[in-house]
Amino acid sequence: TMCSHLGRPKDGPEDKFSLAPVASRMSECLGQDVKMAPDCIGEEVSSMVSSLGDGECLLLENTRFYKEEEKNEPGFVEKLAAPFDLFVNDAFGTAHRAHASTEGVTKYLKPSVSGFLLAKELQYLAGAIDEPVRPLCAIVGGSKVSSKISVLESLINKCDKVIIGGGMVFTFLKAMDQATGTSLVEDDYLETAKKAMALAEEKGVELILPNEIVVADAFAADANTQVVSADAIPDGWMGLDNGPEATKMIQDALADAKTILWNGPMGVFEMDAFAKGTFAICDTLADLTEKGAITIVGGGDSVAAVEKAGLAEKMSHISTGGGASLELLEGKVLPGVAALEEA
Repeated sequence: TMCSHLGRPKDGPEDKFSLAPVASRMSECLGQDVKMAPDCIGEEVSSMVSSLGDGECLLLENTRFYKEEEKNEPGFVEKLAAPFDLFVNDAFGTAHRAHASTEGVTKYLKPSVSGFLLAKELQYLAGAIDEPVRPLCAIVGGSKVSSKISVLESLINKCDKVIIGGGMVFTFLKAMDQATGTSLVEDDYLETAKKAMALAEEKGVELILPNEIVVADAFAADANTQVVSADAIPDGWMGLDNGPEATKMIQDALADAKTILWNGPMGVFEMDAFAKGTFAICDTLADLTEKGAITIVGGGDSVAAVEKAGLAEKMSHISTGGGASLELLEGKVLPGVAALEEA
């Protein structure tokens, strides 16, 4: 029997969040009928579970149809676990949540163990941080310092090189008293950026910012663009991607890396005009993987970029968890993992 959640239902069951289409798709993938339960708890579910034959499959309805799922409410947990004997968690993407279906049921079901996907995620992500093959290099992109600062500090403490890309570059440039035009800057995080740079210096870690930027006169696919030095962004222009020189500099920095973690794009890759920097990273990582480097891509946008480039198969590991990946890289304990037994 399998359980999962979908979306964020507000008040009980909603048809658009039903897992019925998932049961149909699973039936296609498995080549056998996957029965769909009308609920995730209750007598009817228990009866369906007990009548399953060897090798038959049942999918429970969306666990988030109950508010108690996310609250990990003990009464609900007990009902959810009641028909079962043991528990396998293979949902890395929700392992950082202490919910009923990820953490709560482990109190009632023994053994509670990891599935193959979760084990692979931990092997690659935790392994890369705790026992990396060095040099260890991290590429941290995305639009905001605020959402990545904890992971950035953790990576500076553990990596040999940290490359910064995406919108957060401009908060760092402004922290260095450079002009940023109309680029995205988080003024509340200028001190944070300065501290990150000081930490890198103190640890002897190479912190690499792009030396060339593609700027545009508007946030639009058809905006006017030009390539400028990172210390010469003109007024009225915003940085939306790395320039060719910055890409070459990053490729040179990655050349000797044995383990590479990538989280977050280099630019607004959803628009073709600002996608070159991100896709160049995809190509570079694919080449380095072929030469024996361990390449780990985590975080929704970088995964989307690698898939859009058609290079997902060329990476050592593509993480299925956004928030879970970040928390693991920060060195946090994931409740859904901590609750499992060593097996």
